[in-house]
Amino acid sequence: MNLLHLGREVIWVLAGIAVLLVVATLVTGLLKRRRPETDYRELSQRIHAWWVMVAIFAAALGLGPRWSIGFFAFVSFLALKEYLSLIPTRRSDRRVLFWAYLTIPVQYWWISRGDFAMFTLFIPVWGLFIVSTRLVLVQETRDFLRAVGTLQWGMMTMVFALSHVAYLLVLPAQSGGPGDGASLVVYLVLLTELNDVAQYVWGKSLGKRKIVPQVSPGKTFEGLLGGIATTTVVAMLLAPLLTPLDRWDAFAAGLLIGMGGFLGDITISSVKRDIGVKDSGTMIAGHGGVLDRVNSLMATAPLFFHFIRFFYY
Repeated sequence: MNLLHLGREVIWVLAGIAVLLVVATLVTGLLKRRRPETDYRELSQRIHAWWVMVAIFAAALGLGPRWSIGFFAFVSFLALKEYLSLIPTRRSDRRVLFWAYLTIPVQYWWISRGDFAMFTLFIPVWGLFIVSTRLVLVQETRDFLRAVGTLQWGMMTMVFALSHVAYLLVLPAQSGGPGDGASLVVYLVLLTELNDVAQYVWGKSLGKRKIVPQVSPGKTFEGLLGGIATTTVVAMLLAPLLTPLDRWDAFAAGLLIGMGGFLGDITISSVKRDIGVKDSGTMIAGHGGVLDRVNSLMATAPLFFHFIRFFYY
C-alpha cells in the first residue's frame, strides 16, 4: 500500500481523523479512571470500531482505485446480505436471491469501466426486469408484489445508491486544483459520518422537540439543525483541500449531506421498525450492523455525486 498515492491533502485529513481518535481514546481512558462506577463499555467499543473502520477505509483507498471499487462492492454485499436476512421472504424467493447478489459485481464492473450509461441504467431497468422475470418463473403468485418490491428496493439502496461512492473514484481529476476521486470519497464519507455523530451529540445535549418519534424517538429538531450546521461548516473548511467546490457550492454540499444523512438514517429506522428490530445486526461492536453504519451514506452518496457531477464534470 502506498498512501502517497492518495495525495498530500487526503493524507493530512486521514491523519487528522487519527488524531481525533487518539484524543477520544485517551479521554475515554481518563473517564474510566475518574468514574470507575460508570460503564463506558459501549463508548470504548464504538471508538475501537472507528479505529478499525478508518484503518480499513484508508487501506482500501491507498491500494488504488480498483481495490477501492472492490472494497465498496464488498460493503454493498454486506449491506444487501444483512438487509435480506432481516426482511420476511418466501421459501420460493431463495431461488431469486442469487440474481439479486449478482447485480453487485456487474454494477461495480460498469464503474471500473467508467460506463456511466450502464451504471445508471443497469439496476433500475435491467435489475428490475431480471428479478421480476425470475420471480414470475417461480410461479408463486402469493405476495408476488411484496417480493418484487422488497428485492428491488434492496438492490436500489444497498447496491445502486452505495455504488455512487465508488463512481467518484473514476471521475476525472480537475486540472489545476484538488478534486481527484479519492479526495472526493474522503470528503463525502467524512462529512456523512461526522453528520451522524454531530446530530447525535447535539440531540443529546440540547434536544427537546422530537421530529419523528414513531420512527426514531431520539431524533430532535435541535440535533438535526446542530448536525447540519456542523457538517456545513466543516464542508466549507475542507472543500479547498479535497474538492473543486467554491465557497457557496461547499455550503450547499454541506446542507445536502446534512439533510440527506438524516433522511437516510430515518428511512432505515422505518425499515427496522416495520421488521421489529433495534439494530440491523451485530457485526460492528457498539454500532450495530452494517446498515446502521451506512444508512446515511445510501442517501448522501447519490445526492453528492449528482451535485458535483452536474456542476463540475
